[in-house]
Formats: sequence, structure tokens, C-alpha cells
Amino acid sequence: MKPDTPRIDMPTTAKIGEVIQIKTKIRHPMETGWRKSNDGQTVPRNRLTQFSCSFEGETIINAQYDSGVASDPYLLFYAKVTKAGLFDFRWEGDNNQVIHSQVALNIHL
Repeated sequence: MKPDTPRIDMPTTAKIGEVIQIKTKIRHPMETGWRKSNDGQTVPRNRLTQFSCSFEGETIINAQYDSGVASDPYLLFYAKVTKAGLFDFRWEGDNNQVIHSQVALNIHL
């Protein structure tokens, strides 16, 4: 997985009414801007600050990352299946950084 590439672990098919588990992890250094390099220079701030997931335009989760979040942030959450559709994942960070990914969910009987 290259830096800033999200890993999303969730089913791609489910039954109506089922509650599914969604796991996300993204490779990111999450530098606070407080750390010094080996040569004494301040390592520039480079953090993700926001994560959101929506399903067909409806927000499922909206989270803010703070300076205490470790590198490669991981989130686990649940969603109740109401229909087939598209999950939209979005990470936002310093310097107008935006990472976006989508996963389709299909219904099975």
C-alpha cells in the first residue's frame, strides 16, 4: 500500500437490515509539527484532520483527528444496510490534502 492509499475492509454484499462492520486504515505520517529530525530541524506539520463516510449522500460518520492520533489512522464503525448503493470515504488534511475512495454495496437475498 503506497502512502496516503486507503485500505477499506467491508462486505460488498449484504442483506437489507443487516448491520455491517467497516474498517478503514490509511497510511499517513500524521506529523504534528512538534517533532525534530535527527539534525535538529523541525519536521513540518502534515496531518489528516478530518474523516467522513457517507452512503448515498447520507452521513454515516464524521470524525476529526487531533494531534494525538498516531500515524496510519485506523477506524472501525458499523452501518445498517437499507439498500444497495455507494459508500463514499473522504480524508482531509493539511495543505488542502484530500484522499477519496468509494465502495459499492450490493444486496443479496
